[in-house]
Formats: sequence, structure tokens, C-alpha cells
Amino acid sequence: MSDKITRFDGRNPSELRKIEIEPGFLKNCPSSTLITFGNTRVLCAASISTDLPPWMKRDETAGGWITAEYQMLPASTIPRGRREKKGPSGRSQEIQRLIGRSLRGAVDLKALGKRMINLDCEVLDADGGTRCASITGAMVALRLALAPLLESGELEHNPIINNIAAVSVGIVDGKPLLDLCYEEDSTAEVDMNIVMTEEMKLIEVQGTAEGAAFSRSELNDMLDIAMPGFEIIFDMQNKAVEAYLK
Repeated sequence: MSDKITRFDGRNPSELRKIEIEPGFLKNCPSSTLITFGNTRVLCAASISTDLPPWMKRDETAGGWITAEYQMLPASTIPRGRREKKGPSGRSQEIQRLIGRSLRGAVDLKALGKRMINLDCEVLDADGGTRCASITGAMVALRLALAPLLESGELEHNPIINNIAAVSVGIVDGKPLLDLCYEEDSTAEVDMNIVMTEEMKLIEVQGTAEGAAFSRSELNDMLDIAMPGFEIIFDMQNKAVEAYLK
């Protein structure tokens, strides 16, 4: 694949959008992160409580739990979307379950102890890849939320076993592309979201052919194009956490 191909926004096929990670964006919760992928912005916040799900309260051997909520602000899209007044839509439910599953894959829940961590992901601006930005930002918020518990000794061992992140890939006009913006996502022949650990092991792969089926070799091409992007994202996550905790 040639990187000479230019895209809707001028990037090379294997080039991420500009990413920014701003920890500590909110004041009234243990941790928060504003994460930006190009024109997509998601505010991720982590809150800690002892209010475990009922089934966990009945199980003395169970540890803690991590769950997530996701929503898009009405003005995050053009035209304005509808506020989800009667609860999350089917799409929002599917995405928040993905976020929760992904983050639970990053943590030893027994080592977390009898704690519930709620991760709230609010999409401020949507331009493709909102679920991937949510997972990546929520991981930073989770790490920052646990840091004071480790420092104070409330947690003897760090329950985080994997640093994780997510990025979108796809096939547009027959070419594999990394980190799709909305214009690319809306016309993609294949749209895929990849969640991965820093050890480059897969947590989840969500891929859909929007038209014709795609081949095993095309799947491999999409996974291959994602790997260098993940290295950049993990480096940015680590630097943001380290700088904030200094």
C-alpha cells in the first residue's frame, strides 16, 4: 500500500488524526480526561464508589466492577441530534457495553476490591471514532482514579494488568485506512474498531462489511495498519498520565 494516497482530510492512509489528551479537565470527580481525535472530542470521567451490583454483593468471593455510560450531546453532530431522555438508545447501549467490557479487560477485578468504578463518556464533538476515543480516554481516567488509592495504601497492588486503547480502521475505495473521520466512515466498504493491549494483544475486534464481504488478507491489512497507530496512542497515554501525576 502506498502512503502517497491522500485522504479526505489530507492524511496518509496510515496516519492518525491529531490526538490530544488533557487530564484533570473536571474538578468534582476523582479523575477526568478530555481526549481529542481530530475533530472528535470526548470527555471521560471516572467515579469510585462501594455501591456494587446486587449480584456482586451476594457473592463474597467477587471483587470489584467497572461499568460505563456513553452519550452524545445533541449539539455534537450536524444536524443537532435528539437528547436521549428515556434512557440510552440501542446504539448508546451497545457502545457503553463495549467500553465497559474493554476496561474490565484491563483490570484484575479481585485486586480492585469491593469497589465500583463508573466511567462516563460524553461526546462533545462527533467526527467519527467516538467509541475508540471513549475507550482510549477512559483508560487514562481509570489510571488516574486508581493512582491516589495506590499512593495512600488503600490498594496494596495495582489492579491494572493491561493498558488498553482503541482505534478505528476501514476500507475506503478499496484501500485500508487508519482512524476514519466521519466522511470516510460514512462511505467505508468495511468499518472496524480494534481494542488492544499495550502488549499488542487483542481485547475486541468489531468489523462490519457495509457492502461486499471482505477477505482474510484485507482483515490482515487492516490489523497491520493499526499497529503503528497503537504505538503512538499508547505513548501519548503514558506521557499524559506521567505528566499529570508528577
